Amino acid sequence: MSLPARPPGASSRRRAPATTLLLLLLLGLAACQREAAVEVVPAPGAGTPVEAVTLLTAHLRAGDLAAFARDASTPDLQPGLDAAWRAGRTRWPLDELPLSAQLPAVLAALSAPQAERVLLQTFNRQFAGAEREMRSAAVGLGAFAIQYLEQGGDFSEDERAHYTQMIAAASQWANAAPLADRTRARETITALVAAAGTGGIDSDAALGAAGMQDGLTRLSPLFQAGKQRLAAYGLDLDQTFDSVAATLDSQTGDTARVRLRYQLAGQPVDTVIAVERHDGRWYVSDFLAHARQAAAPAAAAAPPAPATARPARPDA
Repeated sequence: MSLPARPPGASSRRRAPATTLLLLLLLGLAACQREAAVEVVPAPGAGTPVEAVTLLTAHLRAGDLAAFARDASTPDLQPGLDAAWRAGRTRWPLDELPLSAQLPAVLAALSAPQAERVLLQTFNRQFAGAEREMRSAAVGLGAFAIQYLEQGGDFSEDERAHYTQMIAAASQWANAAPLADRTRARETITALVAAAGTGGIDSDAALGAAGMQDGLTRLSPLFQAGKQRLAAYGLDLDQTFDSVAATLDSQTGDTARVRLRYQLAGQPVDTVIAVERHDGRWYVSDFLAHARQAAAPAAAAAPPAPATARPARPDA
């Protein structure tokens, strides 16, 4: 007995729901993948007073200078900071680092033709084997820096207390570090020249043209290489960052103080950091104050013109 003939289109009608469900499933999976691929960018700043300190420490540990700049200043300052950076009025937050004024010369030297050979020749001529002289110079520089912190400079009391301890620890390290070792110097020069080439920033002008965020991102390889080479001389900054312990010391409304303890070159540092809250996010007060100053318009940032000298009074 033969089966009754299938009505035309019956098979396609039965397959249609399955095909539709399959297409919907695939579309749903694709949408999930797109949602999963979207990077969630955290809000600038930190969620708590303690995190305002530890977050910036984590960025330095990771060598992420651009993230440091993002979380050390409020969002409203970012456009002004970038404009001031491009105009050459500031290099914040690099200005927070020791010897930041030497950065243009360092970039030029590391990016010059035959930089590795020239720098090594310079080291061999001026520093190789001069352990005693280099240690004496490092200790003298440390003493001068501490005196400067105590007597001058635009520093808050918190900064003076903190930086004095940092400089004392760094000076003690320098007094015992193999700063004049030829092998370490050659390896350091090689690493820094390569890192500078990776970032592609060969001058202060190029740094300004890149803008703050891109410029800091492209400097990160050099920052990382610098940390690694300091470790070869016995100053392990990543170990220092890993040793950070921060606790809430006090809080009153939108201001707080965080106690910060860590080890630098085997020496304990114990200080207190002021932090403040803006739009629900916390920032280190000193860094934020420096960012505000750096982001100020050119007219506001420029120092006042000196007063016209007047002749002395006869009876003065």
